Amino acid sequence: MQFSTLSIVMPCYNEAQTLRHVVDKVLAADTSGLRHELIIVDDGSRDDSAQIARTIATERNNVRVIEHGVNLGKGAALRTGFQAADGDIVLVQDADLEYNPDDYSKLLKPILDGRADVVYGSRFRSGDEMRVLYFWHSLGNRMLTLMSNMLTDLNLTDMETCYKLFVRDVVKSIRIEENRFGFEPEITAKIAHMQSRPRIYEVGISYSGRTYAEGKKIGWRDGLRAVWCILKYNLRRG
Repeated sequence: MQFSTLSIVMPCYNEAQTLRHVVDKVLAADTSGLRHELIIVDDGSRDDSAQIARTIATERNNVRVIEHGVNLGKGAALRTGFQAADGDIVLVQDADLEYNPDDYSKLLKPILDGRADVVYGSRFRSGDEMRVLYFWHSLGNRMLTLMSNMLTDLNLTDMETCYKLFVRDVVKSIRIEENRFGFEPEITAKIAHMQSRPRIYEVGISYSGRTYAEGKKIGWRDGLRAVWCILKYNLRRG
């Protein structure tokens, strides 16, 4: 299969401090020759994120902005972005500075080589740099990945990663139900149980995590929801 276009879907909620810098890095990234579009989904931000996104869209012809009138959650923003995406490959990019678009070329490689239909960027399968932060948060991620793997029969190291890439046919065939961070275990379960058995790869990435004071949003309640989603979407097929 030949690929020529990449859609980058960026959910955004109250990221005025980082949004322009992240967009600049995204648009300057090496996309291995693919024409790319950036779809920013502002999820009811209460700061200046939406205005910044609109301004960027007037400056760059490959940036689109979709706005939610109220905050619905990351999963809802991604659902909106996936529906709007036209690219042969779809990539998820957060609007903060935790994930580095410099990793795009190696994330794209398994798909462009014809070996993968889905690629996860793993923070734990990496020889690259990683900021040292919360032990319990890291352990929680690993435990959720382990629980997910037990029910999906996958051997992922980082189910909760932001960086997920899909060929268009895969992501367009999945109905996203979760509105918040439950998106991660939901889509992993639905991919794992697809009858077409998509080929899944992991690629090690760099990671510069944020503290809660710096704007990190996910919390322990989201971890409990993730456990529920792992059970729900693996035990309830379809």
